[in-house]
Amino acid sequence: MQPIIFAAQEFIMRKLLVIVFALAAAVPAFSQTTKEKKKFDLSNRAGDHFMIQIASNTLQGLPDSVNTHIKGFNRSANVYLMLDKPFKGNPRFSAAIGVGVGTSNIYFKKMNVNISSSNTILPFTATDSLNHFKKYKLATAYLEAPVELRFTANPGTPNKTLKAAIGVKVGTMLNAHTKGRTLQNAAGRTVNDITEKIATKKFFNTTRLAATARIGYGNFSLFGAYNLTSVFKDGVAAPTKLLQIGITISGL
Repeated sequence: MQPIIFAAQEFIMRKLLVIVFALAAAVPAFSQTTKEKKKFDLSNRAGDHFMIQIASNTLQGLPDSVNTHIKGFNRSANVYLMLDKPFKGNPRFSAAIGVGVGTSNIYFKKMNVNISSSNTILPFTATDSLNHFKKYKLATAYLEAPVELRFTANPGTPNKTLKAAIGVKVGTMLNAHTKGRTLQNAAGRTVNDITEKIATKKFFNTTRLAATARIGYGNFSLFGAYNLTSVFKDGVAAPTKLLQIGITISGL
């Protein structure tokens, strides 16, 4: 099931990038053939705004022995405050820069990710026949600065028009932790109703660079973000990239 989810999300990300790049290439050519430049009333256009993203995560590059223990839906949320500046020559295009927080959660079933280990290799330990947590996740949070090149079909009515954007975001890690709730034995019976949280950045690449793309209509758009840097440090785990596919809520 997990390989199917990976393939579907990769397919969506590729199609999203193709559509956005096609729009970016086609619109300048179209505008050059227009004899008279269309003027837009930008008085109702927001200069800065919040951009909220809800997404599904996958970690690409992990071995199958780990992937089989990852649950299907791994949610995340990103929140940014963006400043948007339209181009004077063609206000359909604009550049935006922002700052905010990006998070990700990866949920495991009957597996322990020992991020506090003294080993040089990050241990992923299957606990099918051992005591394990009923709910267990690996969570990260980054302070991020996204940059976007945007296209808005009608910048005078940003809440009622086609929109697209491509960009990158760079981030620095704020937190990485595992969290387990309700310890069970191999038979699934509760051993201890405890919550265990372990926080350390030891095994993680604390700098993140990701490519982004989104396309939509009005305040809603489909977005994709793919890490260009590995989640983990070199040598401590397989080269692992985070892929996010989800929905963006934004004024621009």
